[in-house]
Amino acid sequence: MGRGRLRVLLGAAPGVGKTYTMLEEGQRLRQEGLDVVVALVETHGRAATAAMAQGLDTVARRSLEHRGIVLTEMDLEAVLARAPELALVDELAHTNAPGARHEKRWQDVRDLLAAGIDVLTTVNIQHIESLNDVVEQITGVPQRETVPDAVLRSADEIEVVDLAPQSLRDRLAEGRVYPAERIDAALSNYFRLGNLTALRELALLWLADEVESALKDYRAEHGIDGAWETRERVVVALTGGPEGETLLRRGARIAARTAGGELLAVHIAGQDGLRPARPETLARQRSLVEKLGGTYHQVVGDDIPAALVAFAKGTDATQLVIGVSRRSRLRAAVTGPGIGATVIRESGDIDVHIVTHAAAGSHQTLPRLSGGLTLRRQVLGAVLALCGGPLLTWLLVSLRSPESITSEVLGYQLLVVIVALVGGIWPAVFAAVLSGITLDFFFVEPFHTVTVDESAHVLALVLYTVIAMLVSYVVDQSARHIRAARRARAEAELMATVSGSVLRGQDALGALIDRTRDAFHLAGVRLVAGERVLAQSGEPLAGGPPSTVPVGTRATLELHGGSLQASERGLLAVIAAQLDAALEHADLTETAREIGPLAEADRVRSALLSAVSHDLRRPLAAATAAVGGLRSPGAAYTEQDRDELLATAGESLATLGSLVTNLLDVGRIQAGALGVSLGPVDAEDVILPALDELDLGPGDVELDLGSRLAPLIADRGLLQRVVVNLLANAHRFAPTGTRVRIATSAFAGTIQIRIIDHGPGIPAERRPEIFVPFQRLGDTDNLSGLGLGLALSKGFTEGMGGILDAEDTPGGGLTMVIALPSAGPDGTGTQGRDSA
Repeated sequence: MGRGRLRVLLGAAPGVGKTYTMLEEGQRLRQEGLDVVVALVETHGRAATAAMAQGLDTVARRSLEHRGIVLTEMDLEAVLARAPELALVDELAHTNAPGARHEKRWQDVRDLLAAGIDVLTTVNIQHIESLNDVVEQITGVPQRETVPDAVLRSADEIEVVDLAPQSLRDRLAEGRVYPAERIDAALSNYFRLGNLTALRELALLWLADEVESALKDYRAEHGIDGAWETRERVVVALTGGPEGETLLRRGARIAARTAGGELLAVHIAGQDGLRPARPETLARQRSLVEKLGGTYHQVVGDDIPAALVAFAKGTDATQLVIGVSRRSRLRAAVTGPGIGATVIRESGDIDVHIVTHAAAGSHQTLPRLSGGLTLRRQVLGAVLALCGGPLLTWLLVSLRSPESITSEVLGYQLLVVIVALVGGIWPAVFAAVLSGITLDFFFVEPFHTVTVDESAHVLALVLYTVIAMLVSYVVDQSARHIRAARRARAEAELMATVSGSVLRGQDALGALIDRTRDAFHLAGVRLVAGERVLAQSGEPLAGGPPSTVPVGTRATLELHGGSLQASERGLLAVIAAQLDAALEHADLTETAREIGPLAEADRVRSALLSAVSHDLRRPLAAATAAVGGLRSPGAAYTEQDRDELLATAGESLATLGSLVTNLLDVGRIQAGALGVSLGPVDAEDVILPALDELDLGPGDVELDLGSRLAPLIADRGLLQRVVVNLLANAHRFAPTGTRVRIATSAFAGTIQIRIIDHGPGIPAERRPEIFVPFQRLGDTDNLSGLGLGLALSKGFTEGMGGILDAEDTPGGGLTMVIALPSAGPDGTGTQGRDSA
């Protein structure tokens, strides 16, 4: 009997429908005549899942007693004895009870497969061993039950049971996953939308990697060498030069064009270790690769193109990004095709991108206007005259005939024109004189003498010189115009860049200073205001004083290490104007930043005056009237009347005291002077006194306090006031006949206190308003105080290092969530803080 087949249903989270899908598939196969048994299924009380299991042959569970508790597990021996064609086994990662044959359920499944029984099983992504730490980072919940990756990779078939995150949350809110008492905590902890989205992506990517691995095996088995472009895989070649960052960002953009694209960076190092590369540059580029989500590789090889192409093919790359060659055209012509050309020729089906980079001119440097042709071109022209003349003479002498004088003259004339085009006036004059002497020496009788017997020869020499000077003049003027055009374009690009920096509100000063230094070839540029340095690029040089340019009335621009031409002063004046505008923009921004808190304080002050004029007047007037009535001479009151007046005065004064206390607390919070003394606090020690303070009992509040929760870090008095405020609001808005629910739980290093009501709730777009002081959110009864309760609660919570947030209650209502740091087992992290 052969080994059984393993089929795995993989889910991103509990509740996506893995067990239901497993049972549904079992029903379908049973109807097709396959012998299917339920070896073990966990319905978790879900009616739809239990209904789907009906009609399937089920192997009774085995009972095991552990520490006085009876546990049930899959009866492995009974399933092996039953020997079905297909066994349905739920929860592959489950840990068996002590006394079972194996510690883990996946080991039981291994025995079933060895016996020739096919197995259909389920597992969640968080239970895969290699992803355990990643899932804990996402959800904050450690997973103790895991399945080795090798077990899943050995499966014959893996299928993802997928459900959109919001659909799963809706299913959870409807009570189709967990019982009602667990819904709220699940929605706001493990089943957060961001968590579910990340887990779903993790499950799909893990399966995609497994599919790719299977595809590689298939290609290897069938001898298929070419890459199949199932996803974009971009390889970027790094030389260790400054162009690497440009190439990496271009490669990342290419990889991002398709879902699942990968970025790989590779540096080819020589076997002798002598190939120049800057380690610090490679280290920065490696860091950038990781930030872009790619991987860095280093390959040893002397043949760079061959090693690069081999790496690209070995990783199934679809795109290869390399930098344009930094070699000059002359060097390329002498040494032959470079790395880029070789890589293109050898790359086969891989697309090759040759990208211009920083070394090819990323800095906006203004061309100098000193002369039409560079010294390098003039020297090259002279070398051409010295080398080309003898070569041309040897060629013409070997072909000389009595009738060839015209060709010889035209040949030397062509040489003079070429030298003029390359080197300008003076090399051309030198070539003209040299060619005239050579022509007379070798081709005009008497041969091999420098004599001019005929005036025509003198005229020819003069014509050569004139032609050379005219052609070189034209070339020189053309070069000057080209340089002027390049400079104008560079100036326009420079001004567009610096203007854009100011308009976009970037660090305009830094951008302008950097551009100025690059553009004018300076060692350092500083923007100073008196003794204060506002911005600096490069280092000032010791020695003579720097050139200075005034920047409005605010600052001075210092230029170090370079001399400026008169034509460059105009551009500097424009840059100075842009710097002045940037300084003004910064001043206005700072003024606006200073005015913002003042405007907010003015708004609060206006609301405070409104509250004092209205809300404080009412209890004050009631207390005054009650006391005045008691003191009224001649008034006859019964004992009952006196008690009522005294009670009215007492209630009014208590209300007034509470309002004044809240106003003072709001002032402390906004002034940053809230006194907080932190320490470990048990949530129960705060919740129960809050219930007593509000005189709420079991008929008003339902408690669901988590057991074995660590203490939280809080100020006991402030936290109790927060709970009282939130609980009073929830009780006020809870419909008649319903109870407010208080639940506690631990999540991602915090302890959460949830106060849940089923009242009218608050629209999501208006929730930020409830935490603003003096907001009643539409209340018009004037009996609900100043609208400070939630503002104070949020301020107190944040003052203790926590978060107060509002969420929807499943089924309608509002849930207020207090999240505060959890204390360690030894109470660490409990240092007090007093910011009064």
